[in-house]
Amino acid sequence: MFDFLGEIGGAIMTPLYYAVSGVLLVWHRIFEFLGLSADSGWTWALSIIGLTLTIRTLLIPLFVKQIKSSRNMQLLQPQIKALQQKYKHDRERLTQEQMKLWKETGTNPFASCLPLILQMPIFFALFRVIDQAAKNGAEGARGFLSGSDADSLQSAAFAGARIADTLMSFGPFELAESWNVRLLASFFVIAMCVTQFTTQRQLMSKNMPADAMTGQYAQQQKLLLYVLPVVFAVGGVAFPLGVLIYWTTSNLWTMGQQFYVIRNNPAPGTPAFKAKQDRDAKHGKTVAEDPLKPVVEEAPRPAPRQQPKNQARSQRKKKPVGPPKKKPDITSKTHDTDKDGLK
Repeated sequence: MFDFLGEIGGAIMTPLYYAVSGVLLVWHRIFEFLGLSADSGWTWALSIIGLTLTIRTLLIPLFVKQIKSSRNMQLLQPQIKALQQKYKHDRERLTQEQMKLWKETGTNPFASCLPLILQMPIFFALFRVIDQAAKNGAEGARGFLSGSDADSLQSAAFAGARIADTLMSFGPFELAESWNVRLLASFFVIAMCVTQFTTQRQLMSKNMPADAMTGQYAQQQKLLLYVLPVVFAVGGVAFPLGVLIYWTTSNLWTMGQQFYVIRNNPAPGTPAFKAKQDRDAKHGKTVAEDPLKPVVEEAPRPAPRQQPKNQARSQRKKKPVGPPKKKPDITSKTHDTDKDGLK
């Protein structure tokens, strides 16, 4: 059973080993052509950053889809809250109605996790490429890495630490080399966690309307906010420096990309949308209407009832002006009666 699963895993990961190592080597050759030493740790570190930028550029269409799905989820929050009130005692029916609503509007509530999920195989492929080269040198070469490339990556060092070292690489603290590795690895672990937390916090505080801060979608976002940094902090102690460089660079890219989107194309009904309206008004641009304004903001109060004006007593008793009523002709009736009487 385990052998079968291992074969499936190998069939999935092998193409990724070639893809990751191929992009890594292209960047390595570029920096080598620019004059950097092929065996320098800086050359390999910059190559990893180049690999990160390449992967994130390819994921931009997925990021756009994520933004659209996230915005649809925010716009659907009033309807979802109405369903929660209507079916609050029937969880099964509530789930069915929510799934129906998401299907009709083409919304995926888990789309915000897709970039992270799709990066994980690449992350593991990079981890294996660097980890195997670090442990076994030429024998651990994977993908397009040759034996000499793996040996170069194994021994490459910058700032007193090797690309392949981890926070737990060295035992005795007395070694100066061990201190360099620990300080540099600790810096990247902290940077990785802080950038992950800041990116998610930025999304929740500026680009989510008040109605979206409750319910299943809000719980999902809070999970990403608090759990992922802890996961990275715990796992980061075993990551080689090269992998930490990759993930920190990826988080910085995400943070900058998200900042740009929130500033220039914020979701309706959010603090970022209000800030953009204020900037547009200040610079004389056309101010876009907020489609969620009636939902997010307080409902307008009814107009006060008009009280009658104070009037004098004579004015209150005064009869309305109009055409005078015609009085009955009493004289003619009396004349007719007299004639009847004479008869």
